[in-house]
Amino acid sequence: MSTFVGIDIGAKTFEVVVRKNDKNSVVKSYSQTPKDHQKLAERLLKLDPACIVMEATGIYYLNLAVALHSSGLKVSVINPKSFNHFAQLKLSNSKTDGIDAALLAEYAQRMTPRLWVAPDPEQLSLRDIGRQINRLVGRRTEAKNNLHALKSKKMTYQPLIDDELEGIEYLDVRIERLRNMAVEIIKAEEALAQQLENLTAAVGIGINSAVMIIAELILLPEHLKSSQVSRFAGLDVRLNQSGTSINKPGRLSKAGNAYLRTALFMPALSAANNDPNAKAFYQSLIQRGKKKMQALCAVMRKMLTGIWACLKTNTPFDSSKLFSEEHKKACA
Repeated sequence: MSTFVGIDIGAKTFEVVVRKNDKNSVVKSYSQTPKDHQKLAERLLKLDPACIVMEATGIYYLNLAVALHSSGLKVSVINPKSFNHFAQLKLSNSKTDGIDAALLAEYAQRMTPRLWVAPDPEQLSLRDIGRQINRLVGRRTEAKNNLHALKSKKMTYQPLIDDELEGIEYLDVRIERLRNMAVEIIKAEEALAQQLENLTAAVGIGINSAVMIIAELILLPEHLKSSQVSRFAGLDVRLNQSGTSINKPGRLSKAGNAYLRTALFMPALSAANNDPNAKAFYQSLIQRGKKKMQALCAVMRKMLTGIWACLKTNTPFDSSKLFSEEHKKACA
């Protein structure tokens, strides 16, 4: 019988359960240190498991997954929502680290998940920079909103306004520094440099947005279809229709990469206002009764499809290939 391993990831520790002959071993805990990563790898190499499953929990899984993968072990990193659904199917009411590790080992046995491939270190660095830019842009937006609120009051203490302005200027400096670092990494590789140029050909996609988008998509396998990439971003529509009593409208799953959705939001908003093709598509959806946010998310999904095609075919972004001329006629 094959051996399967489940690992429940935490910030400081992780729990491991080995499943063989449909029986689980005693839970064993390890620290999130290089020493314990190597210790587990040596132990599992002796067992030769068919699959090791862990969840993509924040960033905490990455170092362990890389260590196990580098040792020649078969690792699968799964979406936490996929595991939650599996746990619900198993009618698991309790939730502890040990129980989760055992369920992950059973998941490895029952579901035969796709094996994980370790990313290139340079690509990881680019993703980390892109995500930091993403976070800082969010903080800057929040700071600008706070500044607007402060300025809206006549009696606001001036030093508070000055402090907010100073904070925004500092965020600008940090964002620019990180952007330059990312562009330097991208330009060091000819293929990435071309991808950056192709994306910035789109209306609404500036350097910051292009860096954040490339940083997330660069780690995906090239064989993925556009529908799978939309699902990765959480821009796929989830239907909830069953029998005669439930007929709810479809909603975005939001089960995917929140960083990618955030990176696409402002480009889509800009395109919906300034790109003739995207604008016609957006307005046609509004005319059909869609809410503004629903229409904007549809533009995001369309743009992501075009971006993925650009990356795969190494061609500049062209919105005329994404949006039908019929939308322009309908809005004329």
